[in-house]
Amino acid sequence: MSDPVRPKARPVPPGELGLWNWAAVDPDRPAMITQAGRTLSFAELAELANQSTHGLRAAGCQVGDTIAVMLPNDVELMRLFLGAIQGGFYITIINYHLMPAEVAYVLEDCGARLFVGDARYAEAAVAAVAALPRPPERLYCVGAIPGFRPIAELTDGMPRSRPADRHLGDRMQYTSGTTGKPKGVRRKLQDVDVDVAISKPGPPFGIRAGDGVHLITGPMYHSAPTSVGSQALNYGYTLVVMDKWSAAETVRLIQQYGVTHTHMVPTMFHRLLRWRAESGEQISLPSLETVVHGAAPISPGLKKQMIEWWGPIFCEYFGSTEISGTVVDSRDWLAHPGTVGKPWAGVELKVLDVDGNDCPAGVPGRIYFRAPNRPVFEYHNNAKDTNAGRIGEFVTVGDIGYLDAEGWLYPCDRAAHMIISGGVNIYPAEVEAVLLEHPLVSDAAVVGIPNEEWGEEVKAVVELMPGATGTPELAEELVAYTRSRIAHFKCPRSVDFDDQLPRDANGKMYKRLVRERYWEGRESRII
Repeated sequence: MSDPVRPKARPVPPGELGLWNWAAVDPDRPAMITQAGRTLSFAELAELANQSTHGLRAAGCQVGDTIAVMLPNDVELMRLFLGAIQGGFYITIINYHLMPAEVAYVLEDCGARLFVGDARYAEAAVAAVAALPRPPERLYCVGAIPGFRPIAELTDGMPRSRPADRHLGDRMQYTSGTTGKPKGVRRKLQDVDVDVAISKPGPPFGIRAGDGVHLITGPMYHSAPTSVGSQALNYGYTLVVMDKWSAAETVRLIQQYGVTHTHMVPTMFHRLLRWRAESGEQISLPSLETVVHGAAPISPGLKKQMIEWWGPIFCEYFGSTEISGTVVDSRDWLAHPGTVGKPWAGVELKVLDVDGNDCPAGVPGRIYFRAPNRPVFEYHNNAKDTNAGRIGEFVTVGDIGYLDAEGWLYPCDRAAHMIISGGVNIYPAEVEAVLLEHPLVSDAAVVGIPNEEWGEEVKAVVELMPGATGTPELAEELVAYTRSRIAHFKCPRSVDFDDQLPRDANGKMYKRLVRERYWEGRESRII
């Protein structure tokens, strides 16, 4: 490992946390290091954020307005995010993998007053704006985009001092749209002190005030990397920010900067294990204390391999952009394999049947959460879907699961993914977890396809490990493999092979894209 990133920070009481307080008490300590090696101190990052707030206000943005950005994980994204948070603006970070029509949909739906794009995504940005009847009033760019003004015109020359009349802003994150159009998750802005709000304890993800180095591995257009990363920053951690993920680069950065804390998704674990096997590298990561993971299901076999490799340092959570959830550490998970834990402080959990009654232990139902200490969300411009998932103050996003007798939660799948074959409910995630245990399977998607007699039958679509070839014989082997592990009625009747299954960068599978190829011209119960 190279020289330490920074000296250990002095312990700071909770009331003194937050980026701007750190800039005052420990200004020269590194706050952010980019993958390219650019380092910003807490004082420098706070000043850039201040300039962003001043610039957004000068551009006409007012409290409650939305700014949209389509930027990679880099300094400009971080400064605009922080500038929005202290300026009272909503910030929508757009997935830069979207097609122009999809970008246009998000820009129009969020009502962006101002849009900042990166030259890497110039084609999509220009086409999206051209498709809108009323594009954002102001367009800025990092690099060069035709019709967009340089970002320097928004921020350069603005005061570096903390702006007056600060107001807490928020993200308006759009859901992944894995089963339909993405929905903007919006919460009413709170009229509270900015520094107090950003210093409040977050989920129990192993972040301790005043010390640590956090590695942001995933794109910040996803909720979790931004949430966990900003919590770490406000607690005094140095952020090491990845722009492009790879297994080898992840290990390099952890070793170089003495990373203590990170957030990952199961797809990354698969690739890390594969890289270790292929490279034969002897890897030592003594600095790493906590690996937070979630956002997608993980098979027990995969998690056990990671615990055996990196130790019992994994902290798994279950929740969504919309609602808080549960958490479990490695010790409790090893005692209850497959659980996603119990609710963290201030969160209540229920598993309810279709009539709204509590499900007995072991009986699957819809998972509902209540978080009275967090502002209630709504889907922007979508009252129907906002109200559809509520029973009183309890909210569901359609996840199915069950509680055991001790109150540990075990997820089954999304209701929208559930297969109904001959009147029997089958949860694809359970079948996928079995398939992922097979040594030749890199990824798997299980969907329901049309069956005249049963309504739906189980189909597995598999992405193989490098060097493996999809053959009829291997398909039969995979069917037999699942039948040796779980009840036969849950197992795939057939297996297809795909070069690359459609997952987003946060590990979520676009099941509708897999399913659509089998339902073309037929009516599916899934909407």
